[in-house]
Amino acid sequence: MSDNISALQGRSIAGEVTIREAGLCGMITLRGDLSNAKLRAVCKKITGQVFPEKRKIALGEDRGVAWMSPDEVLVMLPYAEVTDALAQIDAALAGQHYLAENVSDARALIHVEGDFAREIMAKLTPADLHPDSFAAGDFRRSHLGQVAAAFWMVDADRFAVVCFRSVADYVHDLLVASAKAGPVGVF
Repeated sequence: MSDNISALQGRSIAGEVTIREAGLCGMITLRGDLSNAKLRAVCKKITGQVFPEKRKIALGEDRGVAWMSPDEVLVMLPYAEVTDALAQIDAALAGQHYLAENVSDARALIHVEGDFAREIMAKLTPADLHPDSFAAGDFRRSHLGQVAAAFWMVDADRFAVVCFRSVADYVHDLLVASAKAGPVGVF
């Protein structure tokens, strides 16, 4: 049996801004009726967080729930707890229309930390990251460069990015390039 490894194996580049992979993270895509009380309750039970509003994330130390679309949330928790969490979701939503899927090994989580984190992200996405439009707890699905990504602002100097594992190297390198002075080169 092979060992589980993260997409970038903990890669970290430090400078004025630090770009670092978070390592193995548990992630569950949960689709269904987001107004359903049972769906909301099981998300709270698993994460300890209130259910997020549209385009928001409810995040604690090592778990959270992010609004992805009108019928989808991303449940984040420690990697080792995903199987149990899926069983809890299945039990809570039995007989209802929903989809819960472990996407932990199909995604990568990268942190962007430092005084210029907002500027680094703003160079790469069409999303409006102006302080009046995007603050801590805000969540967006958009693009970074040429690939789909989701991201949120942890606090004034920290962003977190979720991307497909298959493009994690590209996203990491793009963030590193964006952290350099001047415009981002074409990849």
